[in-house]
Amino acid sequence: MKRFITPVAIGAITLISLALRLLQLGRPQGFIFDEVYYVDGARDFLRYGVEVSGTQPEFIVHPPIGKWGIALGIQLFGDNEFGWRFVGAVLGALMIILIALIAQRLFRSPLVTISASALMAVDGLALVHSRTALLDIYLAFFILAATYFFVIRNYWLAGIFLGLASATKWSGVYFLALFGAVALYRAFTHHTGRDLVKPTIKTLIQFALIPPVIYIASWIGWFRSSRGWDRDYSTNTITSFLHYHSQMLGFHTGLTQDHAYQANPWSWLVMGRPTSFFYETPKGCGANDCSQEVLALGTPILWWLATIALAVVIGYWLKSFATRRFDPALNIILMGIIAGYVPWFLFQKRTVFSFYAIVFEPFLILAIVYCLSLALSNFTHRKEIYVFCGLIFIVILINFIYFLPLFRGDIITYQAWQNRMWFPSWI
Repeated sequence: MKRFITPVAIGAITLISLALRLLQLGRPQGFIFDEVYYVDGARDFLRYGVEVSGTQPEFIVHPPIGKWGIALGIQLFGDNEFGWRFVGAVLGALMIILIALIAQRLFRSPLVTISASALMAVDGLALVHSRTALLDIYLAFFILAATYFFVIRNYWLAGIFLGLASATKWSGVYFLALFGAVALYRAFTHHTGRDLVKPTIKTLIQFALIPPVIYIASWIGWFRSSRGWDRDYSTNTITSFLHYHSQMLGFHTGLTQDHAYQANPWSWLVMGRPTSFFYETPKGCGANDCSQEVLALGTPILWWLATIALAVVIGYWLKSFATRRFDPALNIILMGIIAGYVPWFLFQKRTVFSFYAIVFEPFLILAIVYCLSLALSNFTHRKEIYVFCGLIFIVILINFIYFLPLFRGDIITYQAWQNRMWFPSWI
């Protein structure tokens, strides 16, 4: 009977979270934040197979896969808010299952596994992304799926999902490079001489061949159409493709325009400057002044706790590095942080936003449950640990519910909105 408790609990958490994502998914009406760009791209894909502006080619700066996901929702449910956001909502719910699978493989504890899925379910940043037609929820899902397959040593599927991630946003390449390097290191440490040749070639195919093939294949609409941006730059299609990508690279490295909600990566962990995706002052709240906002804010207490947990993880990793006795859980957590968070510190002049943190948010949750696993392993009074952890989760849950109107774009009184602006930088 006990072995059924974990999957039933995770299933229940996932279904409740899916309902929370799908319920009134069409609200707010109209485009939220950058939806205007990605929905427009999805529409173009369905009509022309390539993105255009009127009758002219359109310069775009992100690969196609995420927009094809939005297009799938439009195809299923129509060109409306629900259709735009549906696939992202489903992927956001599936991430709750994925993090549970990863936690189970890393910690082998039903309590830790259920805790990981429960914490994922009550994070506001994950909920906001799941209800918004942006590319980041697709990127986060592909990265988390790749991580699961990497943990179970299925490098073929890990490579495929890393390819999909890179074909959604270029930041997926950081994970591809790091995961591929670690896989190659493992091949070199487990084989020598002639025995090293086959696993090396296999690893290179998995991480250096399959992902680029997937990436290039995602641009099939551009290759087939004569309307793609700079498609006729050269008589050689590959030259045109590379020239287009050099322009994309120039855009990403040269994006320094000031934005009201830009946030330095140093502030991301503590949600110093969350991004407002939508704000209006409508009627219908029962008061003279009303507010309706979608704020890309992680559940504050959860993120503050995760910041402390990450410091603990780093400390234990340094200890294990000194003793040369590495914990696989520590390695996975830090790989996710290094690939998903650290690179942004290299772009101090670039315009960046705290909502990018959704990509490494699951690894922060794994850091929290790592600390839970430590407590279960090192303390004999487990009842007290259960009570203490239960109280912490209740506090996080209450915090999540309190900010839920800002995650879902509910219409509330202006005073209720003001009460939730805990810091001036949140406004």
